[in-house]
Amino acid sequence: MSFEDAIKTVECGTIIDVEVTPGAKRVCIPGGYNPWRKRIEVKLSENAQKGKANEQLVESFSALFRLRASEVSIVTGMKNTKKSILLLGIGREQAVAAMREGLENILD
Repeated sequence: MSFEDAIKTVECGTIIDVEVTPGAKRVCIPGGYNPWRKRIEVKLSENAQKGKANEQLVESFSALFRLRASEVSIVTGMKNTKKSILLLGIGREQAVAAMREGLENILD
């Protein structure tokens, strides 16, 4: 199994399933892959209070994929560590390539 299992195509873009760890020392997208949960691990420096971690997650994914914040949304898991993120206008291949590059940088 690979991290690609966490990335799905939908009509308007791509959904990425993530597992968030708030309160980490630094932001790390992606942080790795959990094969049992089929989710990409994401570490955020913000705490899960008053939506700050969710805001940082959206900002980080919009920067990673060069999208406006309005083109990135959390579609499930607003109050949970397991979330699904919708990237509007991004194809699965483009998402996989960006996430693979990030994972390779971490593993090097």
